[in-house]
Amino acid sequence: MTYEQIVAVLGYAGSHERAVRIVTSTQQEVTGIPTSVDTHVTAHEVFLHPLGDDSTEISMSLGAIHRVELI
Repeated sequence: MTYEQIVAVLGYAGSHERAVRIVTSTQQEVTGIPTSVDTHVTAHEVFLHPLGDDSTEISMSLGAIHRVELI
């Protein structure tokens, strides 16, 4: 996927409280609901709540994402 496609899917999912499956460039998978996407050059990351755990928020570098899909 292109960077623009990744950001678009994450943005859509966050706006509609939809869960996503993220596959990293090292083939690790993370599932969760995006809470924000920060494309500014100094941040360049997505924040998300893992599925089933609204009390935890994790961040992930947008550059580490290979693919993202709605689930």
